[in-house]
Amino acid sequence: MSSSVEKSSSLLDKFLWVLVVGLVAVGVVGNSYYADQSLLYRVLGLVAIAVVALLIAAQTEKGKALLAMLKEARLEIRKVVWPTRQELLQSTFIVVVFVLVVAFLLWAIDSLISWIVSGFIS
Repeated sequence: MSSSVEKSSSLLDKFLWVLVVGLVAVGVVGNSYYADQSLLYRVLGLVAIAVVALLIAAQTEKGKALLAMLKEARLEIRKVVWPTRQELLQSTFIVVVFVLVVAFLLWAIDSLISWIVSGFIS
């Protein structure tokens, strides 16, 4: 019994994905066909087609899984402890100082190697 449910669900998913791809194709072809029309109307039409395609894609198993993952990700983002302004400025200052020190060291090493090579060449 469950295999027939999976097959009908799988068949419905395939049909919905074909419908989504068809809508995207209609959007691309329609945008080309109506190239002489106002850009505003074409963009509004593409947005409408995209919304319909996304709504249809959300009805598939993969679409539902994606929506569930996005909801979980949103919950996880709420759990993040964001740094305070002072922590952010201190971290930024440390990174900038470190980058400047490394840049100075690389410049010094490059100058030393250049001086040694120019001594051998001339």
